[in-house]
Amino acid sequence: MNTTEPWIEEAWSRVIGKIGLTGPRIGSGFPHASINGRYDSTDPGKWTCGFWPGLLWLLYRDNGDANLRQWAEECETKLDAAIEDFEMLHHDVGFIWCLSAVANYKLTGSEPSRKRALKVANWLAGRFNIQGRFIRAWNSKDWRDIEDNSGWVIIDCIMNLSLLFWASETTGDPRFRHIAEAHADTVLREFMRPDGSVHHIVVFDSETGERLHALGGQGYSPDSAWARGLAWAIYGLAICYAYTKKEKYVHGSQRAAHFFLAHLPEDLVPPWDFRVPAAADTPRDSSAAAAAASGLLLLSELLPGTQGDTYRISAKRMLRSMTDAYTVWDLRDEAIVKHATGSFPTGKNIDVPLIYGDYFYVEALAKLRGHTAMFW
Repeated sequence: MNTTEPWIEEAWSRVIGKIGLTGPRIGSGFPHASINGRYDSTDPGKWTCGFWPGLLWLLYRDNGDANLRQWAEECETKLDAAIEDFEMLHHDVGFIWCLSAVANYKLTGSEPSRKRALKVANWLAGRFNIQGRFIRAWNSKDWRDIEDNSGWVIIDCIMNLSLLFWASETTGDPRFRHIAEAHADTVLREFMRPDGSVHHIVVFDSETGERLHALGGQGYSPDSAWARGLAWAIYGLAICYAYTKKEKYVHGSQRAAHFFLAHLPEDLVPPWDFRVPAAADTPRDSSAAAAAASGLLLLSELLPGTQGDTYRISAKRMLRSMTDAYTVWDLRDEAIVKHATGSFPTGKNIDVPLIYGDYFYVEALAKLRGHTAMFW
């Protein structure tokens, strides 16, 4: 393991202590947002349901605590209800089962976990629209006021491609990889702007595959730069490169990374959208910072020499700033990382801790400590 700076080891020790305090209460639940200092609990199948078991597996990999494994495996079993329900599964299944079933399989060799993840990978592949070469986002039932969203695609899905790449490697079937690459190519062509920023939602004609227009989604406007969407682009395209070694993906990741880093404020934690009109009370999004930092650390592993070092230094600076000013280590709050923004346009979870902010912060710390093997 790499020799790490004292602040990194101290932060890791505090993470272990914090989960020791909150784990017995949360157990095999599915936290999403911390409201008034206490994590809520969501139903199995929500896109955030993988982050708590994923966090538990990160710590289990480090210390082998049997309680952490038990809670994570109980979460995974509860998620079978979403698989059985079937119709409510969506594009974000990679977020859920990469960090639960795939993580379990990689760490313990669990055969039931492998089968679960492969079932869901087949479902995700089934959402592929061959005409437009994209994976559809939400289901019709998710949007009661939208007549037809069958051609909607979102930047978030670039992270879910890891489930398909993993399935292709695990089964030896290249079809999963072909779908993942086709979707990634569509992201490069239709989502990324020349300056490296990205759209949140792009709408296609689901019959012809023709690109129709972009929507603002969780960003300020169709032409803005939603911070977490950029983090997904940085990390997701880096994952595509890690699996394929195709230069176009790492170049896309770097373009998004350069935009993200060039527009950060002094404390290195972005506003929820980089193009929102400046105001003193503009909410930050620490979850975007944490996800971007972990993606930058993957870039640093994939790129040689000073190029990779630059991304590692930037990620470390971001994480140090978050550790110093955005974390809470006692039970004033069950979360670890403060000041995230879920969806500003819809008024949901603004300036509260979010479980995916905690997950990516801890994942990035683990990378700084030498644990670079991915659950993705």
